Amino acid sequence: MSRIAKRFARLKADKRAGLVTYVTAGDPNLDVSYQILKGLPAAGADLIELGMPFTDPMADGPSIQLAGQRALKAGITVDATFDMVRRFRKETGDNDTPILLMGYYNLVYQRGPERFCKEAAAAGVDGFILVDLPPEEADELKPYAVAAGIDTVLLTAPTTDDERLPAVLKYSSGFVYFVSVLGITGTSSATEEAVRTHVERIKRHTDLPIGVGFGIRTPDQAAAIARHADAAVVGSAIVERVKAGLDEHGKAKADLIPGVFAYIKALADGVRGVRKA
Repeated sequence: MSRIAKRFARLKADKRAGLVTYVTAGDPNLDVSYQILKGLPAAGADLIELGMPFTDPMADGPSIQLAGQRALKAGITVDATFDMVRRFRKETGDNDTPILLMGYYNLVYQRGPERFCKEAAAAGVDGFILVDLPPEEADELKPYAVAAGIDTVLLTAPTTDDERLPAVLKYSSGFVYFVSVLGITGTSSATEEAVRTHVERIKRHTDLPIGVGFGIRTPDQAAAIARHADAAVVGSAIVERVKAGLDEHGKAKADLIPGVFAYIKALADGVRGVRKA
């Protein structure tokens, strides 16, 4: 059983949803980024998405685009991202918290999917969320991911109808990521009723856990998602807390990391305050 499957099984046993936190690898620099990564589980993250910066982030809103630019300027690479995960596993001794790499398939393609999967698994990566990899092309990656023991999380949206869902779910493992709003990250939020309706519909097609993201900013919004889904995914709002902790020269202020962790703790409290039957 993968770390992701184990974590969702534990959450189910605890009768609660999980909190999935997204941070951009290398933002605002490699050292601060690693310190944030290292402290996410203690702050309340149940699963971690580590963004791989890319020069053409078509699904990302302004906040994550800017975070990627800061990280690329600071020298982040795929190898450095792998090193962050490897260091996290070694220094923290945490072999339970799942870490997923989120980004764009070009980074996999350039390295080659077989090599990418092997190196990611060796570093301690548990899953991939590749927002521009449709199920029709997932065969390029899926066999190598399976061989390396890495889950592939595919995305569904409000426009993914019942006819389309089976094609997406065929290649999904770990959990299903439901993008609750149309468009780019961090720009709008779905209503609780809309989320409930879509989650119920997806659950009729799969036994996989469902994580819901895009547009979650407050503990109350996270709690609303937790009432219906298996996890709430928060990204842009966390990245914005990192940006808020920078001075006018782009240097990290003393309260950057504590501020990020305090925000995540509030989100986690919101999620954990919702008990499931």
